[in-house]
Amino acid sequence: MANTIIVGAQWGDEGKGKVVDFLTEQADVIVRAQGGNNAGHTVISDGRKFVLHLIPSGILWPGKSCVIGNGVVLDPVSLVEEIRGLADQGIAVSPDQLRISERAHLTLPWHRGLDRLRETGLGSRRIGTTGRGIGPTYADKAQRTGLRTSALRQPVRLAALLNERLQENNRLLEAAGEPTIDIDTTCRAVLAAAAFLEPFLTDTTVYIHRQIEQGRRLLFEGAQGTYLDIDHGTYPFVTSSNTTAGGACTGSGVSPRRIDRVIGVCKAYTTRVGEGPFVTEDDSLSDRLHHMGREFGATTGRARRCGWLDLVLLRYAHMVNGFDALAVTNLDGLDELDRIQVCTAYDLDGVRLETPPSEVEDWERCTPCYEELPGWRTSLSDLTDIKQLPPRARAYLDFIASDLGTTISHVGIGPSREQTLVC
Repeated sequence: MANTIIVGAQWGDEGKGKVVDFLTEQADVIVRAQGGNNAGHTVISDGRKFVLHLIPSGILWPGKSCVIGNGVVLDPVSLVEEIRGLADQGIAVSPDQLRISERAHLTLPWHRGLDRLRETGLGSRRIGTTGRGIGPTYADKAQRTGLRTSALRQPVRLAALLNERLQENNRLLEAAGEPTIDIDTTCRAVLAAAAFLEPFLTDTTVYIHRQIEQGRRLLFEGAQGTYLDIDHGTYPFVTSSNTTAGGACTGSGVSPRRIDRVIGVCKAYTTRVGEGPFVTEDDSLSDRLHHMGREFGATTGRARRCGWLDLVLLRYAHMVNGFDALAVTNLDGLDELDRIQVCTAYDLDGVRLETPPSEVEDWERCTPCYEELPGWRTSLSDLTDIKQLPPRARAYLDFIASDLGTTISHVGIGPSREQTLVC
């Protein structure tokens, strides 16, 4: 397998973790390049469920190297909890298996406090963040006031910086009527996490390039999806990093010339978590999927908003990321439907749009133009070969591929690794 980027083509939660896990068998190094512990990748392996937030899902495979790159924002206490939680499930994580960039930025308790404060202040225009402090951490990074993971190596300096920043941010929280953060408790927790994580720190950019020079195969694992990208998504209802294919390069220090292919991941329908425009949102489809026990966030447990497949979104995602192929997940979620709607264009005040508008106010006024396709009314979950797909399910996939001008490489028909059909 060539060096490959896996990227979400919708608003995240497309099932990228499962696709990454499936392709990890062919890879040597799995790299996480952006986002924080606001993301959650759910992987079912050998009948066991793993929910990963910061650690690449390649950690579940023996003999694989995993990297948390410079573009990630990292909550040190939460990462230690994640590593220990994996150990409790029988998955040991050592510095030989996991390398953390010394240039990644730290998410700390005041970032979470500021995140909640800003969301509250936005009122009805809240973004719908997870409250994990991701935006404020990236804001500190952009303002050149952030703390990087390299500080974990210097406990005396780190303690002084924590004390200074906590006092400063406590004054802000207190002035806003929010609970302040206990300085002693926080310092002890962060310094303990620093001692635990210090052996994992390295210059991951150099490490990755040495792996490339040795002919090892890289798999880049994205968090969130294209429409949460801070530049190309439904701004301001987005995350605070570049979730598109380009973000994998800047967030890891790898040149685009070293990338061989990009695989987009989309559901057979559309979902999103949080606020913001959603042109194909459909309450009846949401109810159906929720009653099936589907579409609850891996990180927050929130019920996801659900709607029909939106080709307007996928076309633009294809432009921005340059998909060489598309993995379609959750096709089995449509098994019971007689008719399936697919959005092929938007109507904005009488104007037909085949790619999405730039401004969120325009997004909110768009209505979907649907084409109706027949459902297959057959359970797909027990299929073992792509050739076993019912003709109408195959036609549905062909309709998507033809519209986008790309190929479909993988089809998900259930949550487990084995329920992945290769095209």
